[in-house]
Amino acid sequence: MSATTDFDFWFTMGSTYTCLTALRIPRVERTTGVKIRWRPFNLRTILQEMKHIPFADKPAKCAYMWRDIQRRAAMYGLAVRVPVPYPLKENALANKIALVGMREGWGKDFVQASYRRWFQKGQESGSEPNVSESLRECSQDPERVFDLARGEYGERCLEDETAEARKLNIFGSPTFVVGRELFWGDDRLEDAISWHRHGHVRLAADTLDALTRLDIPEPDSLGG
Repeated sequence: MSATTDFDFWFTMGSTYTCLTALRIPRVERTTGVKIRWRPFNLRTILQEMKHIPFADKPAKCAYMWRDIQRRAAMYGLAVRVPVPYPLKENALANKIALVGMREGWGKDFVQASYRRWFQKGQESGSEPNVSESLRECSQDPERVFDLARGEYGERCLEDETAEARKLNIFGSPTFVVGRELFWGDDRLEDAISWHRHGHVRLAADTLDALTRLDIPEPDSLGG
């Protein structure tokens, strides 16, 4: 882990729930003071090795996913329009471009731009016009980036990061890694921050206050 970061945010561009994390992390970093390193990898490869099939072919579960993302986006104050094209046809390319960007310093901006176009305009991430428009928004030349991402360099970057994710036993996106602790899911970001700060997960102050104010019966009323 980089000396300038507190923990890692592992994700794949094909993940729907990662949209929530990618779009809110900058605000979380500003308000909490934590520094998070972004680590794109190819989750699809790991899922195939696990013989795990995503829920695109499970209508009830898929419908729940879209509604859940919609609810959580509203909670965060994020604008999304679901459903969106899923699964991605160019999942690997999207992650290769993100990795090139992380190494050159514009990766975070690309990931956010790509997710906004995917979840606000319905432009599939990894495909056109999403890729070129997102790259131009980051002041990058699409042709130059395509050459890097589709070549040996991009392939090696993706293989290396995916191998590292495999070693960490990561099986989903987003996953936050704090030391040796894994926290899977957008809703576990705050748990990861708590673990980084305290070495354990703490309840939020308002939740803890609500629990201490529960009307718990006296022993006599319980038959004690």
